[in-house]
Amino acid sequence: MTHYLNHSAGNPRNSEGSFVKLRDGRIFFAYTRYKGESWEDDASADIFAVTSADGGATWSEPFPVILNTSRNIMSVSLLRLAGGRIAMILLQKTLLPDGKYIDCRPFLRFSDDETASWSDPVDVTGRPPAYLVVCNDRLVQLKSGRIMLPGSYHRYMPSGLGRGFGIFLYSDDGGLTWNEAPECCYPFQACTSGFAEPGVVELEEGRLMCWFRTGEGCQFKSFSYDGGMSWTEPIPAKEFRSPGSPLSLKRNPATGDLYAVWNDYHPARSVNFAPALARGSNYGIWTGGRTPLVAARSADNGRTWVDHAVIENAPDKGFSYTAMFFDGDDLYLGYCCGGGDASPNMLQDLKIRVIKWRELGGQER
Repeated sequence: MTHYLNHSAGNPRNSEGSFVKLRDGRIFFAYTRYKGESWEDDASADIFAVTSADGGATWSEPFPVILNTSRNIMSVSLLRLAGGRIAMILLQKTLLPDGKYIDCRPFLRFSDDETASWSDPVDVTGRPPAYLVVCNDRLVQLKSGRIMLPGSYHRYMPSGLGRGFGIFLYSDDGGLTWNEAPECCYPFQACTSGFAEPGVVELEEGRLMCWFRTGEGCQFKSFSYDGGMSWTEPIPAKEFRSPGSPLSLKRNPATGDLYAVWNDYHPARSVNFAPALARGSNYGIWTGGRTPLVAARSADNGRTWVDHAVIENAPDKGFSYTAMFFDGDDLYLGYCCGGGDASPNMLQDLKIRVIKWRELGGQER
């Protein structure tokens, strides 16, 4: 089952979303809806949503959730917390008084009435003006109850933004107060892209894994054995070969297996693979090399990955910023899908797709 949220006049981009299931059974998907003429990351945008009451067969008309009062809001994460309330993280961008730099940071809101209303936004960073990127669909709660939010912090430099390094924000009181873990993950000197768009997943009891987008031909990964307070030195995650694009990874509550979705930069996954796609120059559009889109499964907490399945494989399109949500037998995916004849940039259009996770090789145990 597939549903498209394509750009149109006055709505130049729809992208970067997150799912949550409401108590009445509906699936709620919030995403970034741009307005005006520009689809650039810092252009004006609001948070809209669509809902489905029939397992993704049909979706409502888009409706506003959070309207923008700053330069830009985007990259929504949704999570139902252990206590029942729904948490939302948004990136908010504000032009600083010097008119040169943009402050970018995550803000937190809560809903106690199943998304009908939201609390006022709260800055969870406590940092001075900076550029702190949090990818969509990244908010997690550990078995201990700790809420974690990984981000990539970019310092202001005379020449522009510096390389990103990983920081980890956390809350031990249901999101009411926040702190920053004492240790960061710094990129090695030759990694000019820095560590970007991190995510975190809980593995065995007491062990976490984080991952980072890089320009090194693969994701990098690091581990924590103390609830995210300290991290091992990041190493290449060669099982996740990729261009400069984010990985999405979540656990299926029905089986305990991990599922990953990413742009597998590997000839074996795509009949259309070509290195030139990294710039989209063959087609006059920008894809960032973000094709194909591939899923894989791990039954051993990420040590090995099997059942690779190609989800998308169009050479003139890009597929990325995937939101994942498991509901019974269904895996909901929401991802950018622009390009082709429809748009010059892969970030402009959005697809919601519902598939059976068993079709990806997972078997209920």
